[in-house]
Amino acid sequence: MSKNACILGKPTLPERGRVKETTISKKEAPLEETNFKALVKLEGERSYSDRPGVDIVTVLDVSGSMGDDQKLEKLKTAMQFVIRKLSSVDRLSVVTFANRASRLCALRQITNDSQSDIEKIVKGLVANGGTNITAGLQIALQVLNDRRLSEGRVGAIMLMSDGVQNDGGDARNVAVGNVPVHTFGFGKDYDSAVLNGIANNSNGGTFSIADVDNLSVAFAQCLAGLLTVVVQDLKVTIKPLTVKVGTETIAHKIQNVFAGNYPQTKDEATGSVTVSFGDLYVKEIRKIIVELILPAVEKRVATRSFQVSIQYSVGGRLIAGSPKTVSVTRSGTATEQEPEELVLEDKRLETTRMMKEARDLADGDKLDDAKEKLVDTQSMLEDVEVEEEPNQQTLDVLKTQVQTLKKFMRSPQVYKTLGRAFALACETSHNRQRFASLGEDENLRLFTTPRMDAYLEQAKAFDEDPEKPIPSADDDVKEEIEKDPIGPIASSLSFYLQTAIEALQAMQEILNASS
Repeated sequence: MSKNACILGKPTLPERGRVKETTISKKEAPLEETNFKALVKLEGERSYSDRPGVDIVTVLDVSGSMGDDQKLEKLKTAMQFVIRKLSSVDRLSVVTFANRASRLCALRQITNDSQSDIEKIVKGLVANGGTNITAGLQIALQVLNDRRLSEGRVGAIMLMSDGVQNDGGDARNVAVGNVPVHTFGFGKDYDSAVLNGIANNSNGGTFSIADVDNLSVAFAQCLAGLLTVVVQDLKVTIKPLTVKVGTETIAHKIQNVFAGNYPQTKDEATGSVTVSFGDLYVKEIRKIIVELILPAVEKRVATRSFQVSIQYSVGGRLIAGSPKTVSVTRSGTATEQEPEELVLEDKRLETTRMMKEARDLADGDKLDDAKEKLVDTQSMLEDVEVEEEPNQQTLDVLKTQVQTLKKFMRSPQVYKTLGRAFALACETSHNRQRFASLGEDENLRLFTTPRMDAYLEQAKAFDEDPEKPIPSADDDVKEEIEKDPIGPIASSLSFYLQTAIEALQAMQEILNASS
């Protein structure tokens, strides 16, 4: 275990054991040339004591429409939840926009005094003027870009709006770089296409639909992720392998890599593909489907087909994991079925694609065709059979999402008011494999983490009584340690055990090759 394995009595992870890698695929494939699928699964491991400090810039809409239905007052309440959850390692800035944008609070370290000061600023907000989202976003980016201390810290923007931008140009044209921008739309008149576009321009950002009467819930679950970043700049490289079988050289080839809309780069020389995921939260999962072409072989043989390598940053230091090799036995009697989790992930991607096609049809005033596409999607999902409980939960959420979008397409007006935003939020959430609030329906919780689930309940209680104290992020950590005191230690032991097993397997392959 690393020299910092226990700080202030809080167990933590070794730097190389922060992401759990699993590959799921069939163990055998036919002798003839064949297409082969594998699922690469990555999960952020639990760590308590050494989370990076978070620099959050909140960008708040204070245009005239925010004065309607007490939206601004409800936004102030939700912001108080965010302010009170942060700890001394975190910093917060407040930017507002109407016709113009203003930085009301520099990026301040959280102390008792600064929390009180920032709350006073938020409570003093008034609604007036137009909606210049572009200006607000530009100032927020400037706040983060001007940081003197940024290495090893998590930077993020949380942008909230209830209206249509009518000043300053299209905010989707603002280059946001690698900063995740999480956008929230609430009310009936916000521009979902713009808010979704802003989030999509960033790496890891999400677009959420926030319930006006319970804004704290949407903000809290986004915050739960930012406060549990376990690694940064996560990159995964899938490399096809060329191996010798007797006197013959066998070259495997990657046909496709499916990982949502995260950036991909291909090395033409090696045929490898690298996916850049950005930040990963504790217990958050990323799945990659790899499609390969396995060349024909003449007889039964076990061959190494591809290699998975990961790297990430911890505290500004680049950490490279040991490459892991995936082998497949080629057999003339291969009849194995695809693993359940791989099949379900394939169907999730297909569902995302079909929902997007339905949205495109609806946006083109072809609502009947869009609904027919969703009927086809429902039929496809009904044919999926799963036995494991987590997979059943995912399948149920997929079915509910499709049914909800179909309901929101019952008329052009309902689609314009509710359907388009719902479809866009679903797409972004699926493409990022990251939770996004889809409104008040709690049956639509996909990609959540344990901390998000905890903050959901805390936010509900806070909205009922904002004067009641809430636990800080440090308090949340203490509670998690009490519930699972050996969680990180178990993760560490698992990491070292897996490393030892892989070393023994590599030695066995060397002995087999020399015999």
